Amino acid sequence: MEIIVAPFDKLEPAVAYDLWRLRQDVFVVEQDCPYPDLDGRDLEPTTAHVVLLGPDGDTGRRVLGTARVLDDGELWRIGRVCLDRTARGKRLADDVMRAALAHVDAAGDGRDAVLDAQSPLAGWYATFGFAADGEEFLEDGIPHTPMRLRR
Repeated sequence: MEIIVAPFDKLEPAVAYDLWRLRQDVFVVEQDCPYPDLDGRDLEPTTAHVVLLGPDGDTGRRVLGTARVLDDGELWRIGRVCLDRTARGKRLADDVMRAALAHVDAAGDGRDAVLDAQSPLAGWYATFGFAADGEEFLEDGIPHTPMRLRR
């Protein structure tokens, strides 16, 4: 397994394609939530893509997980956290989140990090220090909990 953290213009085209395909497979198809995943934020020079790469017998490697870290000015926003079905249940999402938080920590600016957790996963995000920071809300019919990691 390998994790890379890079802006869009540093991603290999095949890796960028695979991470967008994974996000589409998970959020649009699997969770049945048609939404505009390609929202323009992936291209921002301060956006970091966390990509978990694993072996693939035919092509060498494939994207198994991803997250996106956005610089929202006064805070960091982590989102689009997902894993391929074949990678779930192996604690690989922990590695993705640790890499996202390491990117935030490396900035050294002390800004809080926020995310909108799918509510059943709020306890998992809490293991990284996130705490609920508002009322639960529905997004695309899925309950979400706003969470914050205070610095």
